[in-house]
Amino acid sequence: MKKVFAFIAVFGMLSMSTLTAQDSLANDSTVAPVEEIVEETPEEIPVEEEAEAPVEEVAETAGISQSLKLKFIEGGPLFMSFVLIALILGLALSIERIIYLNLATTNTKSLLDSIEDALANGGVDAAKEVCRNTRGPVASIFYQGLERSSEGVEMVEKSVISYGGVQMGLLERGLSWIGLFIALAPMLGFMGTVIGMIQAFDIIELKGEAKPDELAGGIKVALITTVSGLIVAIILQIFYNYIVSKIDSLVNQMEDASISLIDILVKHEVSSK
Repeated sequence: MKKVFAFIAVFGMLSMSTLTAQDSLANDSTVAPVEEIVEETPEEIPVEEEAEAPVEEVAETAGISQSLKLKFIEGGPLFMSFVLIALILGLALSIERIIYLNLATTNTKSLLDSIEDALANGGVDAAKEVCRNTRGPVASIFYQGLERSSEGVEMVEKSVISYGGVQMGLLERGLSWIGLFIALAPMLGFMGTVIGMIQAFDIIELKGEAKPDELAGGIKVALITTVSGLIVAIILQIFYNYIVSKIDSLVNQMEDASISLIDILVKHEVSSK
C-alpha cells in the first residue's frame, strides 16, 4: 500500500514538472514569433487600421441616417413631412438667391476704369457697349444713366436712382418666401406638439390612470416635431441673414459706383455735348 502511494506521489511530481516545462516552452515559443513579426513586418498594422477606418465611417453614416429616419417616423409622418417640405423649399430659394447674388457681384473699380477709357476714346456709345458686355446690376444702372447723359446731369441722377430701386427689388426677390418658411417651420412643429399632447391626454381620459410608457408616444411626437421645426428655422435663418448681408453689400456698391459715374460724366463734360 505504501508502494502504491509512493508510486502515485512520484507520478504526480513527474507530471507536474512536465506541465511546468511545457508551459515554459510554450511561453518561449510564443514570445519569439511575436517579436519577429513586429520586427519583420512593422507596416502591417497601419495597413489594417487604414482598411478598417472607411468601414467604421460607413457604419457611422448608416447609423445616423437610420436614426434620422426613425425619428422622422416617430415624430409623425404628417407633420414631419410639412416641416421637411418647408426645409426643402426654403433651401432651394436660398441657394437660388445666393447663386444670383454671386453672379451679380461686379468689380466696380474695373468697370469704372473701362467706362472712363471708353468715354475718352469712343464717347458715350463706346461706354454703353462696355455696360452691355458687363453682367450685373451696376452695369445695368450705368447703362440707364448713359442713355440719358445728353439730357443733363440731373436727369442722369434721377435715372440712376429710379433704376437702382428696380435693381434692388430684383435682388430682394424671394426673400419674403424664405422669411415665410422660417416662420412656418416652428409653427408646424408647435402644432405637432399640441397634437402630441392631445393624444397623451386622450389616453389619460380613456384609461383614467395611464402608465408613463403609454404616454411616452404622444409626448415623443410633441418633442420631436418641436425640435425639427426649430432646427429648420435655424438653418434657414442663417441663409437668410447671409443673403441680406450680401444684398446690403451690393446696394452699397451700386450707390458708390453711381456717384463715381456722375463724377466721370462731369469730368468728361459728356452732358454738355
